[in-house]
Amino acid sequence: MGEIIVNLDVMMAKRKISLGELATKIDITPANLSVLKTGKAKAIRFSTLMAICNVLDCQPGDILEYKTETNN
Repeated sequence: MGEIIVNLDVMMAKRKISLGELATKIDITPANLSVLKTGKAKAIRFSTLMAICNVLDCQPGDILEYKTETNN
């Protein structure tokens, strides 16, 4: 089984937006956005994902990435 990698910090840096500013614009607490940004969230609502994509002008695939396990 693989894992979902959250690249929200990368997109935020590209768009030069702070966690607090993004949280305000998508109407979520900075604490909850931080949980998502650090990859510790177990789920994300589509409405939250749509709001993030709208503010950052990006696609869900710019934020979320699936990586498979490799047996080395």
